[in-house]
Amino acid sequence: MSINYGEVSILLVEDDDIDALAVKRGFSKLKLANPIIRTVNGLEALQLLRSPDAIQRPYVILLDLNMPIMGGIEFLQNIRKDENLKDSIIFVLTTSSADQDLVAAYNENIAGYIVKSDVKGGFDKVINLLDCYWRVVMLPK
Repeated sequence: MSINYGEVSILLVEDDDIDALAVKRGFSKLKLANPIIRTVNGLEALQLLRSPDAIQRPYVILLDLNMPIMGGIEFLQNIRKDENLKDSIIFVLTTSSADQDLVAAYNENIAGYIVKSDVKGGFDKVINLLDCYWRVVMLPK
């Protein structure tokens, strides 16, 4: 069964208000009405994902790495151990260009690693990438 790209929910795991606003603005600018749910750390995101009916499948997670309480790498390790969540599609969207973070994230089977400073002129390119991704790729329900 094919999935309408408009049905894909976005879980934004981002502690920085300005970056979160920029992502939301990018969706709005491109006239994409995907539901965006924001959490501010990995623990909050895990709790939300484990709550019944808190986020509609299919979903894509946009994950920052450097956050308080539970950072992105720890979140990835937890989600990949969870039988109900291990198939989650996750793109890392972070300030870290450190090789150790890149390798650690890809070791947890992320879909992509995007460094915020490499995204010039806003998050439009990232949003376009995601829009193309869920139009073409079948996502698990």
